Amino acid sequence: MNTVASPYLVPHLLIKPSLRFCSRKVLGRDGGIKVYAVLREDGAEFARNNNLEALFHVDDPGPRVPIKKGKLLDVNQALEVVRFDIQYCDWRARQDLLTIMVLHNKVVEVLNPLAREFKSIETLRKELADLQQELAKAHNQVHLSETRVSSALDKLAQMETLVNDRLLPDGGSSTSTAESTSLAPSTSSTGHVRAKKQPRRALNVSGPVKPYNPSLKNFWYPVAFSSDLKEDTMVPIDCFEEQWVIFRGKDGRPGCVQNTCAHRACPLHLGSVNEGRIQCPYHGWEYSTDGKCKKMPSTRMLDVRIQSLPCFEQEGMVWIWPGDEPPKSTIPSLLPPTGFTVHAEIVMELPVEHGLLLDNLLDLAHAPFTHTSTFAKGWSVPSLVKFLTPASGLQGYWDPYPIDMEFRPPCMVLSTIGISKPGKLEGKSTQQCSTHLHQLHVCLPSSRNKTRLLYRMSLDFAPWLKHIPLMHLLWSHFAEKVLNEDLRLVLGQQERMINGANVWNWPVSYDKLGIRYRLWRDTVEKGSDRLPFSNQLESGS
Repeated sequence: MNTVASPYLVPHLLIKPSLRFCSRKVLGRDGGIKVYAVLREDGAEFARNNNLEALFHVDDPGPRVPIKKGKLLDVNQALEVVRFDIQYCDWRARQDLLTIMVLHNKVVEVLNPLAREFKSIETLRKELADLQQELAKAHNQVHLSETRVSSALDKLAQMETLVNDRLLPDGGSSTSTAESTSLAPSTSSTGHVRAKKQPRRALNVSGPVKPYNPSLKNFWYPVAFSSDLKEDTMVPIDCFEEQWVIFRGKDGRPGCVQNTCAHRACPLHLGSVNEGRIQCPYHGWEYSTDGKCKKMPSTRMLDVRIQSLPCFEQEGMVWIWPGDEPPKSTIPSLLPPTGFTVHAEIVMELPVEHGLLLDNLLDLAHAPFTHTSTFAKGWSVPSLVKFLTPASGLQGYWDPYPIDMEFRPPCMVLSTIGISKPGKLEGKSTQQCSTHLHQLHVCLPSSRNKTRLLYRMSLDFAPWLKHIPLMHLLWSHFAEKVLNEDLRLVLGQQERMINGANVWNWPVSYDKLGIRYRLWRDTVEKGSDRLPFSNQLESGS
């Protein structure tokens, strides 16, 4: 296998460079495909005319990678080619180990006492000598396979570095970008990497949490489950560091008003709901769902109103619009797919910034290390974890886990998990699994260091579980246990972030969905009219 060579870059063509990967079929005994990285539009011709060394050489990409000579790949396709190479190397290593196991069995057969009775000493010596030579070759082949896998992983890391450097926003001017990205061509006859270490561009999420940009408020936010809002109850919530209270009006529709009485600033949620109006416990002033004061006992009636927000109920959830812009006419659906039954709806108040919680929910690679006593108990640690998604999407699926996942703006995560029984995975994709768990996580930004989490869990099997007495308490206990495994880590992240550490300092390939969420949010908070992944947003807005 060819070793990795450095990509070549022409500085004067870096006004607006775009990353291209040129593939070229290799002629000769080795076969396979060589791929060159060139920051130019005419990558194929440039690589050929300048005799560039291959960035990586894929031994056997298999029929799933139908690449023609000179074809230009986008970054995702190029990464897939390298990953196929790793899968091939892993298969080769497994075959080598299998060969050694077979040879060891043959040694045992030769030394079997019953077999020795029918063979001469010279025959046994010859057979053992032959087996010893075969074992030596097999062990040597294992070492070669280990080297191949190590080299393939190094190639993937280099490719991911190139891709992330193009994906993440630049921190400086175009001149400094050109200087920091440029790498000299390799002149080593052995083909070893001689690229000078360069400052790595990364997402910068560090320091105390800043006040939320008003642009982030201009979305519909789910704030409560309909089942928690009875006719005579109210639900106090914090949203973007402001206090609100939700209750049902006389017509049964929910309303959201400021959780502060206009008279003496008493919290209204300490009072009661009286004929569709919320009554202040201090002096009995009553407010309707539009914020209008309808009763003022013991004094002359005045024209008083408290702030209210647009409020809507859909598919078992109560939504509010906290922004200044006119509300959008549609609200995204958060229902599970057809065939699922909702088994649990849980609300928790968590002492973490909602973006850090979303980062955690959009990352599944941490499961076999963090959730070892709950749902990921017994999971093996794969050699490579990938999240596969369209180039302009906020949804995709995990490999090797049978889990589909989607970030739905502004703060929702939906996932479907293929399972065989509680806590166990089955198959390589959700389609291959017969039973599924569907999850909805809503991370409402209560304040800069607090999140209101709404969790809905649904199953497409065993609907009778819903009717078992106190079953909801068991689901709540399990959800809280899983969340606590994450919470201790995210709280530690938050503490270090506030003290200046960057929680997104070194993203890798399986961080793809989290990176896209951060890029989307950064664009929103900058007030841009054109958001990234716009096709996804239009379908969900």
